[in-house]
Amino acid sequence: MPSRQINLRASAGAVTAEFAMVVIVFLVIVCGVLELARVMYMFNTLQMVTQRAAALAANADFSNAAAMNAVRQSAVFRNSPGMLAMGTPVTDAHVRIDYLSLGAAGGTAMAPITTAALPACPANNRVTCMRDPYDASCVRLVRVRICDPAQAGECRNVRYQALFSFVGMPLTLPRATAIATAETLGAPPGQAPCP
Repeated sequence: MPSRQINLRASAGAVTAEFAMVVIVFLVIVCGVLELARVMYMFNTLQMVTQRAAALAANADFSNAAAMNAVRQSAVFRNSPGMLAMGTPVTDAHVRIDYLSLGAAGGTAMAPITTAALPACPANNRVTCMRDPYDASCVRLVRVRICDPAQAGECRNVRYQALFSFVGMPLTLPRATAIATAETLGAPPGQAPCP
């Protein structure tokens, strides 16, 4: 009988060791699948964020900082500053909104308008564009991109932050871009130009 008890203990120990190895492999596979699903979620969601922001910014007053912050927050599905749900590290600060003019008469070359060259208010933009639709300060398009907020000048891609810290993925998120035609830019119909 004692030899049979030893065999049962040995086989129980072997089952435990085999189970531990199978569980580890299973958990690694599950974590990998979850991480890949999150990567796909991020790629698709960032494109949606830029499309939402472009549509909102086309009708928001670019001279009103609170309105522009509300556009960025709404784009990342929030009512206040913060992180995109399941989208670490992307926040509303990563949403970069640029206003574009079209090149020379009849051209299609888009050129960003610097903050200093933007009209004083949306009503002034309407006047400028009616005078010359190809003026360098006539806002014709709104471009939204996802950029690293630490880089003020150029738009650099954001590094992907893995959901599980032990999964190292040398991946950068796409610089999702959406361009929309400038609409009212927040100017109500009939508003007089500002001084």
